[in-house]
Amino acid sequence: MRTFVVITLLVACPIIAVTQQLSSQAKAQEIAAAFNKHKSAVKEKYGVKTEKYKDVRSEPVVKQNIADYSGVYEVPELGYVINIQVGSDGRIQANGYETNAETNQSRTFRLEQATIAGGLLTASKVYDNGTAEKFEGAFINRTARTSPTDSGVTIFGLGVVLGTPFERDSLTYEKLFFQRK
Repeated sequence: MRTFVVITLLVACPIIAVTQQLSSQAKAQEIAAAFNKHKSAVKEKYGVKTEKYKDVRSEPVVKQNIADYSGVYEVPELGYVINIQVGSDGRIQANGYETNAETNQSRTFRLEQATIAGGLLTASKVYDNGTAEKFEGAFINRTARTSPTDSGVTIFGLGVVLGTPFERDSLTYEKLFFQRK
């Protein structure tokens, strides 16, 4: 009987780990897709043709060594910063700061119980006053093209879809792209 239990555990544990990895990769793919967009328009006025084109494609990045995700990530136009450090033992320490959209004051936070799997970073975001919220982001390569023939510019970073959108300067932010410095 004991042998049966041991064999069952040896078979079940890798299956659970593979399932968790696949669900992490699926969630990372979902977040990356939220950063895709495509716009193409042609206007003609007084015989002058004006063409506007914008294509942004994002793909999750799965690195073999999670320490390769270490670095400082920022949203330059908002002044948001996240510093992620992965130790040689695989432990993740992350902290950062952001400007509160309502009070316009800077506040710091740390990411607790952080894990990285399949290019997906999950954690609990805890502010200095003790309030906490769920944090989920995907490490992505974001390629922007300004014409159909443009090879584009690719930037590596962390894409985060916000649980609660916020407004600043008449713009509503539902997601943030933290590019690595």
